[in-house]
This record gives sequence, C-alpha cells and structure tokens, in this order.
Amino acid sequence: MKLYFASDTCSLSPHIVMQELGLTYDLVRVNNRTKHTSEGGDFLALNTKGYVAALQLDSGEVLTEGPALVQYLADLKPEACLAPANGTLERTRLQEWLNFITSEIHAGSSPLFNKDLPEMVREIFTARLFKRFDLLDAELARQAYLMGESFTVADAYLFTVLKWMPGLRIDLGGWTNIVAYAQRIAARPSVVAALAREAEIPPVV
Repeated sequence: MKLYFASDTCSLSPHIVMQELGLTYDLVRVNNRTKHTSEGGDFLALNTKGYVAALQLDSGEVLTEGPALVQYLADLKPEACLAPANGTLERTRLQEWLNFITSEIHAGSSPLFNKDLPEMVREIFTARLFKRFDLLDAELARQAYLMGESFTVADAYLFTVLKWMPGLRIDLGGWTNIVAYAQRIAARPSVVAALAREAEIPPVV
C-alpha cells in the first residue's frame, strides 16, 4: 500500500491507524499547491479530487476520504479492535462520530484557515465550533475515548483535527478534558512514529 500525505492535514489520521495496525506501506508526500509528489509524479493523475489523503492499494485501486480510509484499514485487522464489526450498532456509533468530526469539527474549522476572513465572520464560525467543543468535552469527562475506554479510528481523526487549533488561533485550554485527551493520544507510539516518518520526507516543490 501507498499513503499520499501532506503535513498538517487530515492525512495524519489514516497514517496513525496504519501505525497502530503495524502495516507495511510506502509514504509519499504531496505538495498541496503544485500537486507534485515526492516520487516526482502528478498527484492529480492519481486522485482528481486533488487533496490528501489518498491510499493506493496493491491492486492499483485508489481510495480517498479519511473516514472511509480509516474504516477500510481497521477492517484489515479486526483483531486490533480499532473499529467495531460491520453490521453492529457499535459500528454505526463509530460512523456517527466520524460524521460528526467531518461535518462539525473538520468542516467547521476549515473557513478559519482563510487569513482574509473578516473578524466578525470568524467569530460566527468560532462560536459554532466552541459549542461542538463543549459537547466533546462533556463526552470526554465520562470516558477516555470517543467510543469508551478504548482507542478507535475516530480518535485518530479527532486528534488530527484538534492539532490544527493552535494554528487557527484557538486555545483549547478552556476544555480541560479535550486537552487531556489530546495529550493522551499525542503520547501514543503510533502518533509519535507517524509524525517522525512524515518528517523524514523532505518538502516537495
């Protein structure tokens, strides 16, 4: 398998999952502006959507969209328990969290990357985002991870998006359970290894 990634993007989520599962894979950096890859190729030729993450299987097939990727990967090694079994209520609960992260946290924070966003508009987006953080903080007051006491692919995704917050001028200090949660995940060997491996690949022009 081959994972196409860019730093500080949602591609970190499947990368963490691949490390959790101990999978063998190649890692390819993508320049999000030029779409050039560290292999010298054109990322758009592989993925016409033009954004990471993209996972190329050994068959040559290419999968995209983070929530789909992490579930596909988890199902490769169900014994690792990173996702409940397909067809169960618990799997639907996992998908519920993945969709919440996608639509409310990931998409909810995306406009804040625009440095030209008027401050009044920024305040509207942050107020909405902060309500979602209140919900997450209450959940994490009751349990260590989104699905209970065990780490799942949903946690890899949420951690990845939470990592963007300092760069968006959002201080998570008011949500103590979220801060403790992010610190727990940051210390996982899979996270440390994924970030170290990404750092080994030089930037692409």
